[in-house]
Amino acid sequence: MAWVLKMDDATIESGLVHDFDASLTGIGQELGAGAYSMSDVLALPIFKQEDSSLPSENETKNPPFQYVLCTATSPAVKLHDETLTYLNQGQSYEVRMLDNRKAGELPELTNKMVKSTVRVVFHDRRLQYTEHQQLEGWKWNRPGDRLLDIDIPMSVGIVEPKTHPSQLNAAEFLWDMNKRTSVFVQVHCISTEFTPRKHGGEKGVPFRIQIDTFALGENGEYTEHIHSASCQIKVFKPKGADRKQKTDREKMEKRTPQEKEKYQPSYDTTILSECSPWPDNAYVSTNQAATPTFTNTPLSVCPRLTVYVCKESPQESPLLETHGTNENGDHNISSTFFCLCVVYHALYLEELTAAELIRKMAGVCSLPLGKINQVYRQGPTGIHILLSDQMVYNLADESCFLVCTVKGRDIFAAFLFTILWHEVVK
Repeated sequence: MAWVLKMDDATIESGLVHDFDASLTGIGQELGAGAYSMSDVLALPIFKQEDSSLPSENETKNPPFQYVLCTATSPAVKLHDETLTYLNQGQSYEVRMLDNRKAGELPELTNKMVKSTVRVVFHDRRLQYTEHQQLEGWKWNRPGDRLLDIDIPMSVGIVEPKTHPSQLNAAEFLWDMNKRTSVFVQVHCISTEFTPRKHGGEKGVPFRIQIDTFALGENGEYTEHIHSASCQIKVFKPKGADRKQKTDREKMEKRTPQEKEKYQPSYDTTILSECSPWPDNAYVSTNQAATPTFTNTPLSVCPRLTVYVCKESPQESPLLETHGTNENGDHNISSTFFCLCVVYHALYLEELTAAELIRKMAGVCSLPLGKINQVYRQGPTGIHILLSDQMVYNLADESCFLVCTVKGRDIFAAFLFTILWHEVVK
């Protein structure tokens, strides 16, 4: 606060000086000295607390590398949300690879090459769980195509660019940090290819462009992880990204000044933010608490329905067992579960019938069809609804199905299937 004193306010000024001197004299007495010094005052705990609120040198430390995607971010993103950038399918976009090290930082990398791997991966956690199946389905529909490529003629400063047939969503290259380096990438998949229903006008899923950089390890391979960064993108058909960016800009222009304050501006470039590395041949994000097991079934014909399910295996115990029948002669079903493991499966249905779904579930559970008593859908209040053809036709995500088996006169709740994702092929 700044004090503005007038010449005719001498009385006020004198009083202020007297009060200030008195307060500082008290401080000096507390410090055990007859006088005070400014260094003593600044050493008091109240001032130390203020200093501790400032970011330390480590907290403000810049990452050793910075990757910049040279295209504008969307203006329709709220202040505290991650930026979102729109790309056109197949168009080449420059990513600048910048050496951001300070003098003396990571000296072992001086005059050395590093390897970077660029990937396009799913942003949504639900799709990360089923990434392998999603990419296999895309490959089946787009034989010979890749999800991501490097535009080698346009790229500058990269050495030995490589792609692997088993990794359609990734490419790698070497680069010298002492030279200007820009890699031009092309994303060939579009966001709406991974939406569950394709009736037109659906909202596409977001992807991420991620770059992981490695140094040469003791084994002579580029396995020493140094840095990773990524950004959120959506991919549209050619020129669709430009139309979407224009639409977002026009919507923002119509908002009131108060509403605009809730949104971040559109930046000319997209800065990739630091993140965890994406492991090779992994189909689930590294930030998950546990890595699930995936299984996949070879396709013989084009399925009419693809269902991605989570199978939970309960422990057989008396808590799950019913003792015969009730007084009306009906079987009772216990749905108390103790989950031993969680496995993710892709079920390919050639017919939209309850019998086909039960047959696929039986195959996953390694159960003879004759051992399955019934399959029920769990209702919102815990009731059990008998599976029907209509229920399969109108399948909904996150619905749960209970597979019950017969053992003598008793019925066991053997498996619980949760629908994570499904896609109808028409």
